[in-house]
Amino acid sequence: MSSKLYVVGTPIGNLSDMSPRAIETLRSVDFIAAEDTRVTMKLLNHFDIQKPLVSYFEHNKAEKTAKMLSRLQNGEKCAIVTDAGMPCISDPGEDLVRACRDNGIEVESVPGPSAVITALAVSGLKTGRFCFEGFLSVNKQSRRVHLEELKNETRTMVFYEAPHKLLATLKDMEAAFGNREIALCRELTKLHEEVIRTTLKDAQKLYEETAPRGEFVLIISGKETEKETYTVEQAAEIAARLISGGESASAAAKEAAAVTGLKKGEIYKFLIERDK
Repeated sequence: MSSKLYVVGTPIGNLSDMSPRAIETLRSVDFIAAEDTRVTMKLLNHFDIQKPLVSYFEHNKAEKTAKMLSRLQNGEKCAIVTDAGMPCISDPGEDLVRACRDNGIEVESVPGPSAVITALAVSGLKTGRFCFEGFLSVNKQSRRVHLEELKNETRTMVFYEAPHKLLATLKDMEAAFGNREIALCRELTKLHEEVIRTTLKDAQKLYEETAPRGEFVLIISGKETEKETYTVEQAAEIAARLISGGESASAAAKEAAAVTGLKKGEIYKFLIERDK
C-alpha cells in the first residue's frame, strides 16, 4: 500500500467524541506522531490501540520532520495527532503536512472536534465571519503589538489563552479594543464546561476575585462598523434605477427602504412629488 499521512482529530475533552473512523485509522497506520506521547498514550490505551509513537513538537520538529518524511517515502503510513482537537492548526504539524505536499506524499484528513469551532458555536457572538489568532505572546510588548494590529478588525476574533496569563491578556485587550463583548469558554465538552458571556471589563473583575482555571478559548466581538446614512434624495435615486429596470414605484420604494433604512412611504412620496 502506498504511503500516506493522516491528519487525525481527537477529542478536546469527552472521549465519546472520538469517531469510529479516527479509531480505525490509528489502528491501521505504521506509526503515530504525537505532540505529547504521554497524553496520546492514554487515548490509545482507552481504545486498546497499540502503535509506535513518535514525539513531535515545536522544539524537535525540524529533525523529526525529516525522519518521518523519510519513513513515509519508504512506503509507511503515519497518523499525526495533537493533545486535543485537530492537529496542524497553530501547531508544528503544519510543517509535516507541507513537507508531504512538497514531496508528493498524499495527505488525508480524518476530521474531529475543534476547540475553535466548538467555542464559536456556543459563544452567542457573530459567527458568519471570524479570524483565529491562536495564542498571544508571553512577551508583554509583543502581545500588545499583536492586539493593536487587530483593533480595527471587524470580524469576530478567537484566541487561546492559559489561565496564568488570562487576566493580563484581558487588560491588554480592553486597552486595545475598548470594552468589547467576550465569551470565555473553558473545559469544553468536559463535565465542568463553562461559557461566560460578558464584557472585557466585567471579565477582569470576575477573575480578579476568582482565579481562572483550565485552558480558555476567548471569543471577542469585532469592531462595529459605522452604518452608512442615506438622504431621501439618495434613496429616491436607488428607487429610480429600479423603476428604470421595470420595477413599479411601490416595489422600488420598498427595496430602496430595505437598503437605506428609510421609510418606504417617505421615499415613495418623494418620487411622486419629484415626477409631477
